[in-house]
Amino acid sequence: GEVCTMINKKYVDFLPSMRGAEELLTQVEGLSSNIDQLKAHIENEVQRDLNVAGAEFTELKQQLEKDTLVLSVLKKLQEFDTALKEFHSALLEEQYVTAAQQLEKARSSLRALESRKGFELKILKALGKELIVQTQNIIYHLWQEWQKLIVWKLPPSKGSSSLEDVVLSELHLHLVPAQEQDSAVPPVQAVLQALAVLGELHCKLKDFGHFLLQYILKPLILHPSLEPVSEEQPDVFILRFRSQQLALDEASPMEVFDKIKLVFEVLQKYLLSVALEQPGEGRVTLAELLGELIWEELSEFLIHNCLVKSIPTNSSKLEQYKEVIKSTEEFEKALKKMQLLKEDTTALLKYACNVNSHFANKKCQDVIMAARNLMTSEIHNTVKITPDSRVTLPELPDPGSGDHLKMQRALELPSGVVNLGSESRLSPLTLALPRCHISSSVQQLMDLAYHTLLEATASTDLCCLQLFNCVRDIFQLFCEVVPTYHRENLQKLPQLAAIHHNNCMYIAHHLLTLGHQFHSSSLGVLGSVAVTFVDLVPAFRRLGVECFLAQMRVQKGEILERLSSARNFSNMDDEENYRAANKAIKQVLHQLRRLGMVWQDVLPVNVYCKAMGTLLSTALAEIVTRIVALEDISAEDADRLYSLCRTMVEEGPQVFTPLLEEDKNKKYQEEVPVYVQNWMTFKELMIILQANLQEIVDQWADGKGPLAKEFSAAEVKGLIRALFQNTERRAAALAKIK
Repeated sequence: GEVCTMINKKYVDFLPSMRGAEELLTQVEGLSSNIDQLKAHIENEVQRDLNVAGAEFTELKQQLEKDTLVLSVLKKLQEFDTALKEFHSALLEEQYVTAAQQLEKARSSLRALESRKGFELKILKALGKELIVQTQNIIYHLWQEWQKLIVWKLPPSKGSSSLEDVVLSELHLHLVPAQEQDSAVPPVQAVLQALAVLGELHCKLKDFGHFLLQYILKPLILHPSLEPVSEEQPDVFILRFRSQQLALDEASPMEVFDKIKLVFEVLQKYLLSVALEQPGEGRVTLAELLGELIWEELSEFLIHNCLVKSIPTNSSKLEQYKEVIKSTEEFEKALKKMQLLKEDTTALLKYACNVNSHFANKKCQDVIMAARNLMTSEIHNTVKITPDSRVTLPELPDPGSGDHLKMQRALELPSGVVNLGSESRLSPLTLALPRCHISSSVQQLMDLAYHTLLEATASTDLCCLQLFNCVRDIFQLFCEVVPTYHRENLQKLPQLAAIHHNNCMYIAHHLLTLGHQFHSSSLGVLGSVAVTFVDLVPAFRRLGVECFLAQMRVQKGEILERLSSARNFSNMDDEENYRAANKAIKQVLHQLRRLGMVWQDVLPVNVYCKAMGTLLSTALAEIVTRIVALEDISAEDADRLYSLCRTMVEEGPQVFTPLLEEDKNKKYQEEVPVYVQNWMTFKELMIILQANLQEIVDQWADGKGPLAKEFSAAEVKGLIRALFQNTERRAAALAKIK
């Protein structure tokens, strides 16, 4: 019974929960069927509506974007139009800055329109053209205003830089003072600011700067007699020139700086102090803008036409140059104060402070120019040099004094005798130059070299070395310039060749010792380096010798050419042949006599005698060769040949006239055998022409006689065969010549 009760109880509990579950099941099945219906509904109807709405939305969005773009384009077009309208009304009222700003606004609107891709309007081209027209319109108006404000009165011949023309230049500034700005003429600032807004200021200022340089500043630098004059009238300010008659040839930098400062000061007062808003740069003054445009050219011009000229040419004046440096510094400071120069600009001062280097450069340039002028001057203007002639050389400072600038008295050194210090004394003639003539220009060249070296000892180390090298350059230049410049004359004129030879020997002579005078501890850097020119000596000797030898070759050629017309000295019994040979001999002697006169007193005696001896020797050798080569000499031939040879022997020595004093030349004429190498050969030939067979054999003396010294056995045999007929006596004589 109990079990039944329990089951009943369980059943009672279970039944409601089972019913609940069944109800739930029924609900779930209903919901599921609803979901299926809804799904079917969504798939069939809602999805389709959504697709349509999405498409509509995209379309609307695109339409909106298009409308926004059109709206912004219309807005920009409206801005452009408004800006142009405002521009026109501002321009009518001469409100130039507003007009320029409105024009720039219109320009930026147009740029914005042009930058839109895929939206090219045909109207943009027309707007662009309109903008260009209006820009030119306002620029024209501003240019007109500018020309009213700033008026240049220029000389008739604008390009001329002559004093008569530049003194006529005037600058008129019609600038209205600040308190009257409401008057009809717009103030200069409005015009300048409008130009700045349009980006045209640079161009106009450049023109103004060019005129200022060309007609005011450069003339002031070039013409010391010009003075700037400023004149103020109620409605105009005038800047003009006054010319002082008693002006120096060159103005000092101080005076030039003062004049330029005056010009800038008055311009600063009336024009350059105007402050402007520069697009992208902020606020700047006109002075800053103008300074940037003209300073580079102005500073270059000041350096080349003012500072360069003020560089001293003498080291003793270098001390006074500090004044120039100081005024240059003050000038730059004044321009910086006016805002014409940036704070870090120091081109002028840098140049002025570098005066030692410029002094050296200028000095070297002057020295080289002077040297070149001497080298290209006439060679034939000569001076006489003798062993005791003296060249005045400046004395060097006393080693104890330490004062390089004192050059107390002139020290006289003989042209050849060189003071080698106090340790030892050589014979006065050890380093003496022989008596001769040299070009006066070469003597001046040596003076220039000595004085430049002396200047070097009084200069700073850097300058000193530069001047020393400059002196070396002079001598190297001589080797290049003289032979080239005078080439034709040196080839054609024997006297010039001789003088050039002497010039080179004179310079080489001085170069041997030039420099040692400056080797002293008190002479700064020159005292501590090897100041020598000895390495240049061989080049000069070679230069002189080569030129003279070339002239000798020319003369030898002429001698041989004259003798070639003597018909080989054969058949002298023929009157015509004899006349030709006689004429040739006379011509050679005439040539030698003329040379002897041309070289007289010019060449040193020993060189003269060697040269004349060599040329006479050439003539004699040629005559000997021709006569020895003859195969048949008749008795009459022999007599005539002898008389021709006698003419040479008698008149040959007379061409030796090295000195002007006639009586002193005898000595050299008697010494002819010393200078003429084949003199004895010629004399022996003359003996043979007059001798009989026995005399010839005696002269030969078994190869030990005087004849054997001058001729070979074959030559003597040849002469015997030519002179004598074939006899037993001739055969016997020939047998002894061996």
